Amino acid sequence: MLILISDAFDASLPDKLAPFGEVTEDKDRLDEADVVLVRSKTKCTREYIDRAPNLKLIIRGGVGMDNIDREYAKSKGIVTRNTPKASAVAVAELTMAMMLAVPNLLFPAHTGLMEGKFLKKELKRTELWRKTLCLVGIGNIGTEVAKRARAFDMHVVAYRASGAPHEVAEVKPNLMEAIRGADYISLNVPLTDQTRGMITAEVIDAMKPGVILINTARAAVVDADALVTALQSGKIRAYATDVWPSDPPPPDYPILKAPNVLMSPHIGANSKENLLRIGDEIVNIIDAAVKGGTL
Repeated sequence: MLILISDAFDASLPDKLAPFGEVTEDKDRLDEADVVLVRSKTKCTREYIDRAPNLKLIIRGGVGMDNIDREYAKSKGIVTRNTPKASAVAVAELTMAMMLAVPNLLFPAHTGLMEGKFLKKELKRTELWRKTLCLVGIGNIGTEVAKRARAFDMHVVAYRASGAPHEVAEVKPNLMEAIRGADYISLNVPLTDQTRGMITAEVIDAMKPGVILINTARAAVVDADALVTALQSGKIRAYATDVWPSDPPPPDYPILKAPNVLMSPHIGANSKENLLRIGDEIVNIIDAAVKGGTL
């Protein structure tokens, strides 16, 4: 069996995978690979899959699988898996870091000092204490965010289409109802046909004036033009994002030049600990496939 590591993983992963067969990072050997490991960079399109006649398993190290044509893979008898639990803590901690950095004005405070300005009186902080957080999506990541937000004594509500109750959040099955009144909104949904562009101008209009929006899900969940308009008007006080339409984003992506934006270069899953957890999940997936006779 040949396992192709197509993107960046922890350096310990090849040794962990060695008992299963040959491990390579040579992308020119795609046509020989039985298993391909990807993160965000590699796009497993129809063309990519057609170049891999021996392929039986694609594993996405992370949560979102929108970089894999899953239906086409399935039609070719290829199993697609991800590692949804591994990244939950890392992404949740980044979400909380952004949620703290924005109201505490850490970026302008730091930049001011770097520029020789001591903005003690000019910068007025606000607190998370007893504010309302709305989680749009409450899967593995949303649950971890909710736990941390409750430690700050925040009131946590969550939009979940099914309406199924959750142990750490007040669930609402209607998006408009969930976001109304929230001081902070955190996007934690995968990119699907249902979530693509779900944060529209109409949805933004229903938000509380001065809301802070955090996006560690996918850029395409938000209508970028509507978001920029809301930032310019002050309807949305600030937007913190770790996700982009591509890595890196196109230079003309409107969020890059919008006011009151805190940005990071898609590092949510890049903690050292998370990369180790991803590797462990991958080993378990391959081990189960071997024992189950699919590899």
